[in-house]
Amino acid sequence: MQTSAVQSPPDRRQAHEAARLGKRLRHAVGRAIADYHMIEDGDRVMVCLSGGKDSWTLLDLLLSLQAKAPVRFELVAVNLDQKQPGFPAHVIPDYCRARGVPFRAIEQDTWSVVQRVVPEGKTYCGLCSRLRRGALYAFAEREGFTRIALGHHRDDILATFFLNLFHGGTLKAMPPKLLADDGRHVVIRPLAYCREDEIADYAAQRGFPLIPCNLCGSQENLQRRQVRKMLDQWEREHPGRSEIMFRALCNVAPSQLADPEWFDFASLGSRENASRADAHAWLRGEDPRRRADE
Repeated sequence: MQTSAVQSPPDRRQAHEAARLGKRLRHAVGRAIADYHMIEDGDRVMVCLSGGKDSWTLLDLLLSLQAKAPVRFELVAVNLDQKQPGFPAHVIPDYCRARGVPFRAIEQDTWSVVQRVVPEGKTYCGLCSRLRRGALYAFAEREGFTRIALGHHRDDILATFFLNLFHGGTLKAMPPKLLADDGRHVVIRPLAYCREDEIADYAAQRGFPLIPCNLCGSQENLQRRQVRKMLDQWEREHPGRSEIMFRALCNVAPSQLADPEWFDFASLGSRENASRADAHAWLRGEDPRRRADE
């Protein structure tokens, strides 16, 4: 007797929820790309793959959008092999090959450099990220990529904002689109509107071959980790707060802050400027008193 292939009600509900989650994430990525003009016709996009949930989700969603996009662009998956002990170098190329995704590997022993330079007890992230960024930028320039896609999501952006606020004394975060300091590289973050918990659920549903980062994963006292704990607690106590804070980053009012470089406070209500404006009005044959009455 043959068994029925019909899904049970719980299975159907799970499939329905999975489909809704995928649709929601694809919509969020598409909206971010459109809002910030991340990808244009003819772009060659380097998708940086670390093997974590975020970068796998980024690649998967970009592949899905590429098939239906109104513009033509190329996607190439690129992994930086930092020569960490025990790193399974075959996992990423094997998966990309199975999906038919063009793949390139960069080999650079940043592991030894970080281990040698960073004092014991200090965090690796600052130096590691600089070395990684330099390697990726150099490769992108050699290979003619026009966009560098990173897997940072909404919660990464919020955490960076509070890190800069608490420890750097600046109001800045990770922008969804960035022109590098050298002016030669455009960095995009298509997951900017995506929540980390939904990315984790999506990665689990899709069965991506996740590779943990053993270089910094054991450092429990990272400032970023402490900020994330704070944000998670806020979200538990006040659901929706993270979304409100992210919207605030997209809705900046420079005149309501205190940076004279971004708003002309000097001329605001200045008597000297008002007198100069009146003089110009007289020269034009206008009566500034009548203008004031109006």
